[in-house]
Amino acid sequence: MNIYFSRHAGRQMKWRDIDEKEVAETIEFPEKVEDASNDRKNAFKQIGKKWLKVTFRRESDMVVIITAIDKNK
Repeated sequence: MNIYFSRHAGRQMKWRDIDEKEVAETIEFPEKVEDASNDRKNAFKQIGKKWLKVTFRRESDMVVIITAIDKNK
């Protein structure tokens, strides 16, 4: 799966200490997925002490990461 991180997602991940591997794991093996606006989806996964929420959308053969949040903070 090809993953593209938007500029916004990259900044949010850096500020929130979330790495690309954690985001990829959340997208590939979510515990929960919800529909969001504009054909986006929210994937949730517990990784260690983090409860990640990753907002993404699918485009052709790629997944575009919109943002990532640690819901525990």
